Amino acid sequence: MSIELSNSWTQLMEFIIQSASQFEVSPIVKYTALSLFADRFCPSLTRYIQGRNGEGNWLLHPMRESNLQLFALTSLWISSKIHDSPPVSVKCFKSLGDKVIKEQHFTTRDFFEAEIVFMQVLDFEIGASNIPFLFLQELLLQFKIIDLILVQLILLLKGSGKSWRTCEL
Repeated sequence: MSIELSNSWTQLMEFIIQSASQFEVSPIVKYTALSLFADRFCPSLTRYIQGRNGEGNWLLHPMRESNLQLFALTSLWISSKIHDSPPVSVKCFKSLGDKVIKEQHFTTRDFFEAEIVFMQVLDFEIGASNIPFLFLQELLLQFKIIDLILVQLILLLKGSGKSWRTCEL
């Protein structure tokens, strides 16, 4: 069984981005959700289903667009649990799902079940898949600190009447 994501692939990525915007989550939550779903879940899903020899969860058989949307929201929920304190509640995700998933309505219990299936597909390995983003975020923070120190130094020098350009450190 293969999952056809060519046309709906873009729609699913847009779905995650729009859902993230609805909750006003931080960029790291959004990027982690995209990474978990696109880079890890979708590529592993076919192998997972084939490895189960046709047996499996109702969320995987048959695979519908609404089920993929549920898994997309689940990736955002897991990402929120990793990076947000407190995370976005499952009730909020269910409410959004009721509004945006037209084909089928899911219960709160379905979200919990989707989370379990999602984690099983990933073999419970969610790891730090955003190491480059975290590195850049930390680097940006360091630059902001350096910028604040330089601004304070310039203000201090202006107050003393010296020019920061002629000052020897």
